[in-house]
Amino acid sequence: MNKNNLTRHLTCALLLLVPFEGFAAYPIEVEKQLNGAEISYATQDIDNDLGGLTLTNLGQAAASCSAVFRNGPEAPRTRKVILDAGQTNNLSVKFNRNIIKLRITLTCAPHTPQ
Repeated sequence: MNKNNLTRHLTCALLLLVPFEGFAAYPIEVEKQLNGAEISYATQDIDNDLGGLTLTNLGQAAASCSAVFRNGPEAPRTRKVILDAGQTNNLSVKFNRNIIKLRITLTCAPHTPQ
C-alpha cells in the first residue's frame, strides 16, 4: 500500500470515529399568532436536546410573547417574555430526549401594563 492510499484510509477511519452527536440538525416548525405585534423571529437548533428562538420587536410599542416548545411525547415547555420597542431576546429550552422535530407555537400581542 503506497503512502497516499494509507493516508486516505487513515483519514476515512478517523472521520468515522468523530461522533455525529455534535451536529444538531432537526426540523423546526413555527406556528405564529402575532395579533398586531411587529415581531420577527429566528429559530436555532443549538444541540440535540436544546432548541432556541430569537425574538426581535420591530414595532414602536412593547409586546408580550409566549412560546410553547414541543418535542414529541415530552411535556410542552413554555417561555414568556416582554419585549420593549427594538429589543431582542433569546428563548431556549432543554428537553430530556433528543429532538427529532421541534414545534413552536409563538403567540404575541401588544403589551398593556397591568
